Amino acid sequence: MDENVKNQLDQLGNIIDAKLEKAHGQAVDSATGKADEALKGEIANLTQKFTERMDAIEVSSKKRFEASKREDKSFSGNLIKAIKEGALDSMRNGSSRSSSFDIKADMTVAADFTGDVIPPQRIPGYKFDPTTPQNLRQIIPVGSTNSDVVKYVKESGYVNGGAAKAEGATLGQSDFNMTAVDANVRKIGTYLRISDEMLADTPQISSYLSARVPAKLMEVEDDQILGGNGSAPNLNGFYNSGTNFDVSASGKFYHSIESANEFDVLVAAINQLQIANYKADYILLNPTDFHKILLLKDTTNNYIKDQVYQGLQPNFLGVPIAVNNEVNPGTFLVGNFGQAAQLWIRDNVSVEFFTEDGTNVRDGFVTVRVMERVALATYLPNGIIDGTFSTAKAALETA
Repeated sequence: MDENVKNQLDQLGNIIDAKLEKAHGQAVDSATGKADEALKGEIANLTQKFTERMDAIEVSSKKRFEASKREDKSFSGNLIKAIKEGALDSMRNGSSRSSSFDIKADMTVAADFTGDVIPPQRIPGYKFDPTTPQNLRQIIPVGSTNSDVVKYVKESGYVNGGAAKAEGATLGQSDFNMTAVDANVRKIGTYLRISDEMLADTPQISSYLSARVPAKLMEVEDDQILGGNGSAPNLNGFYNSGTNFDVSASGKFYHSIESANEFDVLVAAINQLQIANYKADYILLNPTDFHKILLLKDTTNNYIKDQVYQGLQPNFLGVPIAVNNEVNPGTFLVGNFGQAAQLWIRDNVSVEFFTEDGTNVRDGFVTVRVMERVALATYLPNGIIDGTFSTAKAALETA
């Protein structure tokens, strides 16, 4: 009920009470027990006014209740409604210097909250795409060196003069050619600059950088192990230091396979290794080529993937598959990598933070350097076969 209306009713009720009390007093004083007729008239008149006022309030309340079900429930709609119902009348007629009234409006998070009124739940750490699950240094032997050059001697030629001879006949001569080869230590690295504030105020930023940046550096190392051209400052990678897939007419499967596909090429490459007395320990493929092979079908529409065995690592014909994005799409490498090559580490991957770099002290920055020094030795080129699927299939396809 409106406060002003309530006050008016209270005042009217008090007047009626006073009149009734006065009438009672007069009745007691009077011998006949009758109140003054004029006083009784006043009481009747006031009682009628009180009843009429209550009836009016009830009608008004019903109207407001019905209207509240139809009217706007927003703040502006309720404000207009309150003013129309006389919320400011006491100020207008001068009976009050202020006025207050209640307005009920629907509130929503979107309409009424600005900023982080409801604190968000913070998930610790940083989310990022994964890096290569298997780097190439995991499939070739790794050694350490204190020099800037790794020198080794390898057989560069051999003439086998061994033969069955009659009694007294001269034996044939065999010759070995040896060549000293240098594998130079090369530097692979990167750096980034971050502000003092970022390093100090961002939770776990140093551990994030210490894990994330070296992982990305390993991708560069993989690229060098595979495709480095051997000219400083590059490593001499497998594409340039291994042996090409035999596409010549002297190849064992030259023009002998009907509808040659990628799986046929890998079988021929494994054969090429075994002819040279090597047993393949890994096949290196780009992810797209690996999954393309899984979709190949034979002439009876059966998937060749039945030759792929899934376990801790997929394999073709018992040879593990290493899938790596740094392998050039459309190419392959099949080899006995454990015997044919080795990665030598002069300085392993390190993450260092420097303030004394350029204008760091003046600008409030820290330099983060990630670096390694490594050498790659391909001891036995015949132990690594590399090629391009399109060229190899053309060489295998029947004429």
